[in-house]
Amino acid sequence: MAAPGKNPDSTSATPGNADTITGLGVIIGSTDSEALISWYRAALEPLGARWAEHLLIVGPGAIIGFDERDDVADKAAEPGRQMINITVRDVRAAERHLNTLGVTWVRQVEEVGGGWFFSTIVDPVGNYLQILQGPETP
Repeated sequence: MAAPGKNPDSTSATPGNADTITGLGVIIGSTDSEALISWYRAALEPLGARWAEHLLIVGPGAIIGFDERDDVADKAAEPGRQMINITVRDVRAAERHLNTLGVTWVRQVEEVGGGWFFSTIVDPVGNYLQILQGPETP
């Protein structure tokens, strides 16, 4: 829902508020957060992610956190409802690494046009994690 008086289709920054967003985080709730942390660390640290106290830093201003919860199911009921996207410099190298872990591929690495590569794996509790490479991946 757009703020009152705001154009929801506008992509320009509001004067005085430009560049105030400095990051993005996602928290994954689980009934076994330690197992999920181990899996994400094994999957993403070799690709450049870094563990810092209680979260995984996956890029400048981008984190994945983990929370042990008793109000979630053991498995994601709708794994495609939200997806974490990780952009990498070399999707084929990421693919080789992830294959050594025996991940389940929902969507194999494929070029989708314009220099973009998309792929999707599933974590141990059923969440989807997309591994992407763009034409100008930093």
